Amino acid sequence: MSPTLFRQKGFRFYFFSREESRLHVHVQADEGEAKFWLQPRIELAQNHGLSAQALREVQRMIEERSDEISNAWHQHFGG
Repeated sequence: MSPTLFRQKGFRFYFFSREESRLHVHVQADEGEAKFWLQPRIELAQNHGLSAQALREVQRMIEERSDEISNAWHQHFGG
């Protein structure tokens, strides 16, 4: 199960339900996908095909919505 948190500017932000416990978010677009850690700071964990420009845009969106993502994480996974 991978619930979608939100879609913005052609990107889908989501979680994988059965993955590691460290707070992170996955991002998918037509050209690729990436994973970003949210703790201890927002940073790229993996990238498969997204351009440097797309990654910067995605990171900015994550920074702007980090509280929303964190709250959704805790609601979905508990704790």
